[in-house]
Amino acid sequence: MGRRVHLEQPVHEEALALLRENAEVSVGFGPEARELDDALLAEVNALLVRTKPLGAEEIEKAPRLRVIARHGVGVDNVAVGAATRRGVPVLITPRANLRSVAEHVFALALAVSRNLLRADRCVREGRFAERDSLVGRELFGGTLGVIGLGRIGEEVARIGAAGFGMRVLGHDPYLDETAVRARGGEPVGSLDELLPDCDLVSVHVPLTEETRGLLGARELGLMRPGSVLVQAARGGVVDEGALVEALREGPLAGAGIDVFGEEPPPADHPLFSVETAVLSPHTAASTRQAMRRMGLDAARGILDILGGADALSPPAGAPWQTVNPSFADAGEREGGAAGSNAQDL
Repeated sequence: MGRRVHLEQPVHEEALALLRENAEVSVGFGPEARELDDALLAEVNALLVRTKPLGAEEIEKAPRLRVIARHGVGVDNVAVGAATRRGVPVLITPRANLRSVAEHVFALALAVSRNLLRADRCVREGRFAERDSLVGRELFGGTLGVIGLGRIGEEVARIGAAGFGMRVLGHDPYLDETAVRARGGEPVGSLDELLPDCDLVSVHVPLTEETRGLLGARELGLMRPGSVLVQAARGGVVDEGALVEALREGPLAGAGIDVFGEEPPPADHPLFSVETAVLSPHTAASTRQAMRRMGLDAARGILDILGGADALSPPAGAPWQTVNPSFADAGEREGGAAGSNAQDL
């Protein structure tokens, strides 16, 4: 059977080499770029997707398509329903970027809590004497609230407890209390209970109709005065307008934001004028190590499926997982409503 693979965006050089050694590869970037048009869709057997959307119309135009591999874990840019109707498995790389994202959560939390961006400007602009206005707050010994105890949320909980001596509260309506405890959190049944008790809250849920606007004005208003929010999940989970008000008027002391409802955000986005917000351009998973792992894991998934592997029963040690609702047991999905955690590239 065919082994025609198309990549719209660049991946790690080792992943591209692996695919080229075992398949016919076309790319949508660089000097050899080929548009993913109807002619190519008619030929392609596998698609490796990063951040560009892959819609139902494109999937329907690909009669020979046998597998879609996601470079990361979030699948909100892939028409999974259309793929499922066609019997095409959608793969994710569930462990490739969890450590990088979890580390970025604490990079943002520390940058906010210790006023690092403001401190940097003071030094560069010759305002060294203003250091007394930059008194920060330690994370150590505080309370961390993790919303969504999937793989990344679990790693955030582990780092918070082991690295910063934090008490960890966990909220995930898709996990029972025993599972939340196993993943490092004290179970909390609702956001109304969790938010007022935390010094730091980190969000780790996918974007679905259930989670859109999960943290709005009411929820942000419940947060402890002087607390910090880190959002490295999916844009749209936090109401950005309400967040701006919570930063300007209280109760939040600051926020670290890696994802936005519109990416890139518009030049007049109100968060840009909030000094207590530290922003990054959806780069939580952008480390050399994670990029290599995501690329290689996605490539291996494609080659496994094209080689005859069962999407429901990956080979021993396989670094990929199928997320289609009719292909994967809901119990194996990431904590959260849509079965996959939130960060990717």
